[in-house]
Amino acid sequence: MTLTASRHTVIEDRDDTVAGRPDDASWATLYPAAGTAALVTAVLIPIQIAVFVAFPFPDTVTGWFTLLRDHPVAGLIDLDLLLVVDNVLLVVIALAVYVALRRTNPSLVLLATGLWMLAIAMFVASNPSVQMLDLSARFADATTEAERAAALAAGQALLAGWEGTAFHVGYVVGQAAGIIIGLVMLRTDRFGRAVPYTLIIGNVVGFGYYLPTVGLALSAFAGVILWVWYLLIARRFFRLGRGRTSSRPATR
Repeated sequence: MTLTASRHTVIEDRDDTVAGRPDDASWATLYPAAGTAALVTAVLIPIQIAVFVAFPFPDTVTGWFTLLRDHPVAGLIDLDLLLVVDNVLLVVIALAVYVALRRTNPSLVLLATGLWMLAIAMFVASNPSVQMLDLSARFADATTEAERAAALAAGQALLAGWEGTAFHVGYVVGQAAGIIIGLVMLRTDRFGRAVPYTLIIGNVVGFGYYLPTVGLALSAFAGVILWVWYLLIARRFFRLGRGRTSSRPATR
């Protein structure tokens, strides 16, 4: 009985050790790719903030069309096109997180990863940036009032759907997934303590988006916290790729 238990423990420890080694062909590419994705996201976030400040959101559909005609790149960024890129990069990060934590709590990690993927899909599907750019060109080229009215109506519908059901469900599901992942990270020393705590705090603060008056400010503050998280987890992923981070459960 004792011998069997000891052999079982040795096998588990050996499996965990192999999973973190740089010569493990299965994950040698995934961890550095996730680290790169996190760094690129960390670079894109300040760019988005700078554009939001320099080019405030228009109040009308016509204002959006004008912005997209005069400053198409700024208009697309205002319409969260770079956030779409961020979310595509998050797919790589989420997969790497799943692989890194799959032995810590398989059920919770699988659940949270699935929720993350769902949130990403809903956010990307609800983004109207490319359609709005096309409509702005149609509006500019319109030769009749009927054509302009049709473009305006279509633009209004896109903007209404931009923060409609898909966006809000994806937002809530994504925040919840981040909190779950952070809690699982606390059960292992593979990501240290700063990574899970910034992830948990950033997503908890992100729920403040739904508070009146201060909602947007809290959401922006959550973005700053998660920007730090991207930098921290990028470093951890590169260390995982080199096999320098332990996968032992965290001591209590």
